[in-house]
Amino acid sequence: MKCPYCGSLETRVVDSRYSEDMEAIRRRRECQSCGKRFTTYERVEIAPIIVIKKNGEKEEFDPEKVRKGMLKACEKRPISDEDIDIAVQEIERALRNRDSIEVSSMEIGEMVMEKLRAMDKVAYIRFASVYREFEDVETFEKEIKKLMEKYGGR
Repeated sequence: MKCPYCGSLETRVVDSRYSEDMEAIRRRRECQSCGKRFTTYERVEIAPIIVIKKNGEKEEFDPEKVRKGMLKACEKRPISDEDIDIAVQEIERALRNRDSIEVSSMEIGEMVMEKLRAMDKVAYIRFASVYREFEDVETFEKEIKKLMEKYGGR
């Protein structure tokens, strides 16, 4: 590790311990040339998830966008922010556990709808109406009938 004071590459680790959040290792180092001490942090570097949008453009996955969409669908529904945060974390975890770092926005939308369907049927219909671009009342009716047939009146 290069000393930030004199630029020497001759440094040694004096002490190592986990950071408070357990997400990094804190290393106290001492320069062999100038004798000054400094701290470094070692963290895992995670490859970004790349979302392929409907128009073919690619962008980095942003869990906050998923959260905002779910919050909008759950507005004035008996669903806590904590439940939404947990759902977003589960979606991100599932995406990171895939073999590919690329995922279509449609797959993410389906994952969100599955989470919402399990949480609240009204929030699910709200999200689906925007996500699937319902154009008329008949489309709403069809989706509600499918929901009722599959999951009953609950």
